[in-house]
Amino acid sequence: MKDDSQASTSIWMATASTPSQSPLRESIRTDICIIGAGIAGLTTAYLLGREGRSVVVLDDGAVGGGMTGRTTAHLSNAYDDRYVEIEKLHGAEGARLTADSHTAAIDKISEIVSGEKIDCEFEWLDGFLFGQTRDDLQLLEDELAAAHRAGLKGVEKVPRAPLHSFDTGLALRFPRQAQFHPLKYIDALARAIVRDGGRIFGQTHATKFEGGDESRVETSHGPVVSSDVIVVATNTPVNDRVAIHTKQAPYVTYVIGVAVPKSSVTRALYWDTGDPYHYVRLQSDEKHDVLIVGGEDHKTGQANDGNERYAKLEQWTRERFPQMGEIQFRWSGQVMEPADGLAFIGRNPLDDDNVYIATGDSGQGMTHGTIAGMLLTDLIQGRKNRWEDLYSPSRVRVKALPEYASENINVAGQYADYVTAGDIKSESELKPGEGAIMRDGVSKIAVYRDDGGQVHKLTAVCPHLGCVVAWNSTERTWDCPCHGSRFSAEGCVYQGPANADLSPTE
Repeated sequence: MKDDSQASTSIWMATASTPSQSPLRESIRTDICIIGAGIAGLTTAYLLGREGRSVVVLDDGAVGGGMTGRTTAHLSNAYDDRYVEIEKLHGAEGARLTADSHTAAIDKISEIVSGEKIDCEFEWLDGFLFGQTRDDLQLLEDELAAAHRAGLKGVEKVPRAPLHSFDTGLALRFPRQAQFHPLKYIDALARAIVRDGGRIFGQTHATKFEGGDESRVETSHGPVVSSDVIVVATNTPVNDRVAIHTKQAPYVTYVIGVAVPKSSVTRALYWDTGDPYHYVRLQSDEKHDVLIVGGEDHKTGQANDGNERYAKLEQWTRERFPQMGEIQFRWSGQVMEPADGLAFIGRNPLDDDNVYIATGDSGQGMTHGTIAGMLLTDLIQGRKNRWEDLYSPSRVRVKALPEYASENINVAGQYADYVTAGDIKSESELKPGEGAIMRDGVSKIAVYRDDGGQVHKLTAVCPHLGCVVAWNSTERTWDCPCHGSRFSAEGCVYQGPANADLSPTE
């Protein structure tokens, strides 16, 4: 792969094309208006549509064009934050419901794939958790016991994961995990939603959300959607200023896809216990297998060393899979990490009762997004759901307060950027394709020189809560180090919670 600082393409975006939807042209009325055409939004729309509800989905891009297209698509009930930690934070019953909900999500995906006859390469697999070092044996023992207490009785110790190229040592085998091609799956969901009478509009930016008796969603180009219910499923809520964003933190995670000879790696899901941990799976094409390896996470906007992190992933992979060939794909995604480890799915705090959110994927977006569809459908349809309290966005877990405080102290520290010097003193220091922060009197300016040499000057202040953005040279984006908003080099917002562009300066 060409090693330069260009926006990356995930293996899914390179191997499948989901159709762009037409923009909303006129104001309309519907039962449910859903913002976000990713896994959470489309699963919710699909399940409500199957129950006869009128659904409209709005997205400012294409179906699957956000974080759903940047997942590695592990379908797993082997929880990323470990059942040991979930049990500490949410109690034994909370851990049991966590396992129950993620297991049910995998089963629901399998059911939809079968019922809709979706060709998305769905495959049942084992998953293996192994130690990063030999000192992690006790951690694996503790996790085995916690998984059993959570109801995952099939989890067992094995002498090593089934990898021939290196000895993992003791591992935990999680049966009945799965994988699939996420864009092929949600493309089929989108088609089923339309078949059942739902409507999906792309290139439609929602700007204002009003719940209550006169619920409405306004768009940037004029048309309005009136509805009984609003669901905001945009990876992180774009309708909130503070309520949820103090309870979760944004992290960038990196992924490479490398060619390996067919059948040289046993098909399974793999995770180690590192911090940040590594995650591995296979995707096949006609010529070879592609080993998908992810990890090397960091707080969004608080590091600008993406190429070095890709190099570390490559080194980690070559040491364990010497049969690997060239890197064919590399990309990054953003993961929202709740302070207590679980997603926020349900009624939006401090809002009207008919406004719902789904966020906090915690590295398991495909199952959390499916849980969101199941849980929100029950809530909207007036049914009780056994997971409602566990995922309630209004919850407060006292044992998670230290993590909550730590993350918010980190956020507060980012406002010190207002008084620091800029990265450059003059735009003349920038080469084509480079961006940097420049001080202009008391203001901070985000300056980018495009490949043609034209200079773009923007306010460096994120429109969400006023943090100073940072340049991401690997993706050529401006990233907010406080709550994870991301903007194109020219200032167009494409990742919330900000819901407006960076403003040009004179």
